[in-house]
Amino acid sequence: MPVSGEPSPVLTLDGVTVRRASTLLLHDVTCQVPAGACTVLVGPSGAGKSTLLRLLNRFEEPTAGAVTYRGRPLPAWDVLALRREVALVAQQPVLLADRLLDELRIGLPALAEADAGALLRRLGLPSGAADRATSSLSGGEAQRVCLARTLAVAPRVLLLDEPTSALDAYATKAVETVIGELVADGMSVVVVSHDTAQVRRIADHVLVLESGRLIDSGSADKISSLQEGV
Repeated sequence: MPVSGEPSPVLTLDGVTVRRASTLLLHDVTCQVPAGACTVLVGPSGAGKSTLLRLLNRFEEPTAGAVTYRGRPLPAWDVLALRREVALVAQQPVLLADRLLDELRIGLPALAEADAGALLRRLGLPSGAADRATSSLSGGEAQRVCLARTLAVAPRVLLLDEPTSALDAYATKAVETVIGELVADGMSVVVVSHDTAQVRRIADHVLVLESGRLIDSGSADKISSLQEGV
């Protein structure tokens, strides 16, 4: 149960363990993702951050324990319906269409060209880019187009795996601004980030992982490793 004064959880992990062959990726993780907030997953490489993120819309399955979304175990949801509500943007962009406008219409074929342009512009890309070939995009541009494609379907929860890893400072600021706006509008956002300064800028709630275990959680100003700059 949430502590009085804290947001209710939109997602809950209860004793979750993930084992792949002989490798233990997550061990007995119990935590909550508060609704209408930005939760950031931090920790060293290999700590289990991406695994935890992928559990939240069933791109990974727990070996033990349970994950619930809006009070229902994930297996009780139709998986396609779940992934429209809890949408994942992977770190490595995967583009499926030849033209940006068609890419943004993959999940919403009726998306108007003006709305597509507005999505691109919101993420720091020129609205006129809708007619560009996806093959002409840089890695950072492709990362933002994948985010725009996801936002087009208006998910309730947005899962972002290192969303600014290939971006310059200008594009990073645009994405962080969008995250803040989405949270202000009531969306729940979960972000994996290695950037301590970014965590301080965007996080309402932080989950710290190490060697597959949850070792700390709370607001950014209460996480000692963030204060130490680690």
